[in-house]
Amino acid sequence: MRKPELLAPAGDLEKLKIALLYGADAVFIGGKQFSLRARASNFDLETIEAACRFAHRLNKKVYVTTNIIPQSGDLDGLITYLKALEKANVDAIICASAAIIDIASTHTNLEIHLSTQQSTTNSQAIQFWADQGIKRIVLARELNLDEIRMIQNASPIDIEVFIHGGMCVSYSGKCTLSNNMTDRDANRGGCAHSCRWDYDIFEDDKQLNTCMSFSMSSKDLQTVRHISDLVDIGVASLKIEGRMKSVHYIATVVKTYRKLIDDICDDLEVDLPKYLLEIKKAENRLTSHGFMQGMTTVNEQLYNLRSEQPTQAFVGIVHAQNDQTFETVVEQRNYFEAGDLLEVLSPNFEPVSFVVEAIKDVETDTEVDVARHPKQMLKFIIPMPLQPYDMLRKAKRK
Repeated sequence: MRKPELLAPAGDLEKLKIALLYGADAVFIGGKQFSLRARASNFDLETIEAACRFAHRLNKKVYVTTNIIPQSGDLDGLITYLKALEKANVDAIICASAAIIDIASTHTNLEIHLSTQQSTTNSQAIQFWADQGIKRIVLARELNLDEIRMIQNASPIDIEVFIHGGMCVSYSGKCTLSNNMTDRDANRGGCAHSCRWDYDIFEDDKQLNTCMSFSMSSKDLQTVRHISDLVDIGVASLKIEGRMKSVHYIATVVKTYRKLIDDICDDLEVDLPKYLLEIKKAENRLTSHGFMQGMTTVNEQLYNLRSEQPTQAFVGIVHAQNDQTFETVVEQRNYFEAGDLLEVLSPNFEPVSFVVEAIKDVETDTEVDVARHPKQMLKFIIPMPLQPYDMLRKAKRK
């Protein structure tokens, strides 16, 4: 059985390290140019080089998105940028525009993956792009499992499928709502997520939504129950969405899918409720299976069921530990206090709980009862060997 690549998002270098350490085989990142998340990216060329060095030391990969749908002026500097990516040793670029694909093919030896923005939904289209030198196709998200299987069986190149994260309410992200309402072009990196706003609906002068406002967003994608199907189909890469998500989200989601994929491919017993429970610790929006089971229904939409509730469970990230005394330096991320039951999230072992005892401020070496200041450096005993980037989150007492 072929084990698929687990591909994770990374919005900055810290998130990239977290994703790779917690089990991703590859990450996709956006630079400050030619990316649909260019405004939010922390990856300049120097940071992309550092990202590639870190990933390659772990025998893992970095893909860079160059996936805008460019207008004529947007192509200025593209050749220089692509050559710089090649020099940085990125493993592939992800493109949506035939212009960028042609320029990359002509002027570099970069491996090219076709973005989901191209809405590839059939084998004939895949053959066309394979003939243009494309090495991998990121399928449109509107396909069900039977359609993915049919395409995989006929595909001469690798296919990649989204398994988790935000879903665009428009077809394969081809939306002009943001552009129309805010002059921010979603297809050139500026989506304002207008579909998630609250609206009133009128028919002539009569307001139809009298009880609550209306939104048109989709639930986020979550496919824990379908990973075995995708592995069986032979999909080359399983992709998590979310370059804007937190380090805790990345660590939790990546580790969960990593363990699930490994258990399936190693023919071990799969405890789906355990994986579903673990994924829920990272969710802050309602989720669904997307199109995996066929055409979506009202149950896969949010409409007025807005659900953004940032979790406060993630409370800190480990920086260092004394391996003799187990005194651990932790960067605070959310409120916790002495006496709380915390849980360690680590790429190296299953979650383990402990009770926080005396907490000290690292800078002043004075004891504090409460960790209430964001990114405050604290130290306290955690009675188990830990590594940098292990995380702490609140646990429920039984």
